[in-house]
Amino acid sequence: MPDDIKTPIDDGGATRETRLADALSERYLAYALSTITARSLPDVRDGLKPVHRRLLWAMHQLRLDPAAGFKKCARIVGDVMGKYHPHGDSSIYEALVRQAQDFAARYPLVEGQGNFGNIDGDNAAAMRYTEARLTEVAQAMLDGIEENAVDFRATYDGEEREPIVLPAAFPNLLANGAAGIAVGMATSIPPHNAGELCAAALELVRNPSATTADLLRHIPGPDFPTGGVLVEPADAIREAYETGRGGFRVRARWEREALKNGTWQIVVTEIPYQVQKARLIEQIAQLLEEKKLPLLGDVRDESTDVVRLVLEPKSRTVEPAVLMETMFRATALESRFPLNMNVLDAERTPRVMGLRDVLRAWLDHRHVVLVRRTEHRLAAIARRLEILDGYLIAYLNLDEVIRIIRSEDEPKPVLMAAFSLTDLQADSILNMRLRSLRRLEEMEIRKEHKKLSAEQKKLQGLLGSDRRRWDAIADEIEATRAKFGDGALGRRRTETGRLLPAVLVDETAFVEREPITVILSEKGWIRAQKGHIPLEAEIRFKEGDSLLVALHAETTDRIVVFATNGRAYTLKADVLPRGRGDGQPVRLMVDLTNEDAVVAMFVHRDAARFLVAASDGKGFIVKGEDLLAEKRTGKQVLNLEPPVEAALCVLADGDSVAVIGENRKLLVFPIEQVPEMTRGRGVQLQAYRDGGLSDAKVFTRADGLTWTLGGRTRTETDLRPWLGNRAGAGKAPPNGFPRGNRFE
Repeated sequence: MPDDIKTPIDDGGATRETRLADALSERYLAYALSTITARSLPDVRDGLKPVHRRLLWAMHQLRLDPAAGFKKCARIVGDVMGKYHPHGDSSIYEALVRQAQDFAARYPLVEGQGNFGNIDGDNAAAMRYTEARLTEVAQAMLDGIEENAVDFRATYDGEEREPIVLPAAFPNLLANGAAGIAVGMATSIPPHNAGELCAAALELVRNPSATTADLLRHIPGPDFPTGGVLVEPADAIREAYETGRGGFRVRARWEREALKNGTWQIVVTEIPYQVQKARLIEQIAQLLEEKKLPLLGDVRDESTDVVRLVLEPKSRTVEPAVLMETMFRATALESRFPLNMNVLDAERTPRVMGLRDVLRAWLDHRHVVLVRRTEHRLAAIARRLEILDGYLIAYLNLDEVIRIIRSEDEPKPVLMAAFSLTDLQADSILNMRLRSLRRLEEMEIRKEHKKLSAEQKKLQGLLGSDRRRWDAIADEIEATRAKFGDGALGRRRTETGRLLPAVLVDETAFVEREPITVILSEKGWIRAQKGHIPLEAEIRFKEGDSLLVALHAETTDRIVVFATNGRAYTLKADVLPRGRGDGQPVRLMVDLTNEDAVVAMFVHRDAARFLVAASDGKGFIVKGEDLLAEKRTGKQVLNLEPPVEAALCVLADGDSVAVIGENRKLLVFPIEQVPEMTRGRGVQLQAYRDGGLSDAKVFTRADGLTWTLGGRTRTETDLRPWLGNRAGAGKAPPNGFPRGNRFE
C-alpha cells in the first residue's frame, strides 16, 4: 500500500498529497471528537445530550407545556429531525420514549400518552400512535430560556437557532443520571433524589469549602426509579463519589409472606434498576431447569402495574434469608450499577468529576444564568422606563405635542428637538393611541414607572453583591426542593444504609444434590446409579468381572481414587457415567496405565484422615485434603520403589491400628505411633521375615477388633496377646480369622 494518497479538495478541484496515516488519524480524530461532544457525553450544566436538549427545545417551540394538550410523537420527532438533529427518526424517538418512562427516568421530562413500553422490556408503540408533552421538570429546565439566559447557535442548516445548553433550574444530571459510550471513553451516572441533591447544593452554597463527606450527609446514595435496596458499604460509596468512579450494588426488595399450614413464599416487590422483569424471570426459570437453584421450587409473575414476583421454596424448612442469598448470587436480583461521571464541563471538555465538582458546576451555571437573566431584565426595564419618561413629557406638554403632530409633515425630528426626546421616546409617542391620553392612563404610567424604578434598583443591588446573588440562587434551589422534593415524586425509593446480611451459604447449595451409588468393578469399570441402592444388593457386571467397591454419594461430592502406583486421583461425582450400563474404564478418566489398579475409593469428607501403606509394610497417616488432586495425573502420595506397590488406603478413624502380614502375623499398636505426612515413604508398620503387608485396619480399642467371616461379623475384645509397638513382628491371629488375611 502506498504511503501517500491524493485527497480531493474544493469539490473535485485541486488535490494535495497526504500520508495515509495522517489522513486516517485526522478523520478518525474528527469523528471521535464529534461522538464525544455531540452525541454520547452529557453536559455537566444541564445533564443533557444534544438529542435530549433538542427534543425539549422543539417541544417548547411547539408550546407543549404541561397545561397544553398532547401532540403526536411523530410530529415532535419530525420537527427535531428536520430542524435540529439530522439523524434517524428511530434514535430520536427512542430518546423521547426513555424520557417518558417512569421506570427508566427518576424524574421524567416528557409526559407520554399511549404505550411507552414497560418494565418487562416491551417496546413502545410506533410514534404515530403515541402523544407527548413536557412535564413540570422539563419546564423548570427551560425556565428563563427566553430571557437571554443561555447562548444560542445556528442549526446544522443555518435556518434555525438552538440553545447550546438549557438554563436548568433542576439538577438533572444527577437526578436522572446518564449513560453513553463514546470513542475511548464512556459515562455512567445513576439517578438520585432531587430533594437530597438540592439539600447538598444548599450546603455547598452556604459552605463553599464543604467536602464530599459533608455532602454525603444529605445524599446517602443513588435513588433508582425502580427502588431496591442499596447494599454498598459506606466507605466504597464515599470513595466512588470522591473520585467519580466506582459502582453500587443494588438488591431487589423482598418480604416473606406466610401461607397456610406453616408454608410461606417470597414476594419480590422491587427489582434492580435497568433489569427487565421478563428477562429476569427467564433467567430464573433457566437456572431452575439446569438445577442450579436447589432451594427454589417455582417462580411466578403476579405483577400488574406493581411488581410482584413470587418465589416458592422447595421446602418449608429452608430459611428465607438463605434462599434469597442464593438468588442474589445466581440471578440479576442483585446487580451492580457502575459509576463513571465522565461529562463535558462548561468549556465542553470531557473529564471525570466527583460529586462535589458536579454540584459546583451546576451552581456556577445557575449563577451565570441568574446574572444573564438579571442583565436582560435590567435592559428591558431601562427600555420601558425610557418609554415611560417620554410618555410623561408628552402628558406635561400635551397641547404642544398635538400641535406639532397636526402641523408638521415630519413630526418626529421636531418632537425630538423640542423636548429633547430620544429616538425610542419619539416613536413611542407617535405610536400612542388616542385613548391613552386619558388622565387615568397618566396615573397608571406614573405607578408603573415607580414600580419599575424600585425593581431596577433591587436588581442593580443584586448584580453588585455576590452575597445577594448566592442568596437568590439558594431561594431558587429551596423552591425547586419544595416543588420536586416532596410528595410521591420526591419520596426516596431506594433504601440505603443497610449492610449485607451475615448469611452463610454453602457454595454447593447452588448445585442440585442428588443421591447416587458409585460402583467400581475389579477390572476398573466405574459408573453411577441414581439413588442409594443397598450395597449388599446384587449388581450385574460383564462376564468375568465383579464388584470391587460400591459407596453412597451425592452429585456434589468428590470421589477420591487411590491406586497401586501410590497416586491419588479426584473424580467429580456429577460427571461419572450414569445409567444401568457398564460405565467406562476409570483409566479413561484419570491417568492410569494398564499395569495400575485401584486399591481404594471413597467420598472425600473434610477433616477425614487415612492410613496409606505399601506392600512392604511402610506407611503413614495423611489428611483427606492432601489426597485431593484436580489434575488428571493425580497426586503422588506414597513414594514407591519397584517392585513395591501400594497395598491399601483405609479410613483412620480410631485410636489403634491392626496390621496383618502375608505371613499371617497380627499386630496391634496405638495410632499415635504412626506419623502424619503429606507424602513420602512413611515408617515401618510391621516387620516381615518374608512376604509383605496383607491388610490393615484402624479401630477403637474399647470397641474391639472386628472382621467378617462367612457373612458374619466377629469381634475380639481381649487384644492383649497382639498388643505391641509399631514395626513389631506380631503373633498368629485368633481362631476364626479369615484365611485370606483380610479384615473385611
